[in-house]
Amino acid sequence: MEVVHAHAAGIDIGRASHFVAVPPDRDERLVREFGSWTADLHHMAAWLKECKIGTVALQSTGVYWMAAVEVLEQEASRSF
Repeated sequence: MEVVHAHAAGIDIGRASHFVAVPPDRDERLVREFGSWTADLHHMAAWLKECKIGTVALQSTGVYWMAAVEVLEQEASRSF
């Protein structure tokens, strides 16, 4: 399969936790689970930065994606 976005990750947004997947060459653990509290979202954003991720695709039901997007946008505006 052709890689279209080499620096992309996928996030499955849930009410209580979020599952984040990164490309195989970015971390020993390809998928991590993060809680949905603000501190957890900042840990998620920090891990994505460590993995050199520049793009994310979200899958969400309900409004649970809003807080995650807000934190990711805040962190994206800061330099790597």
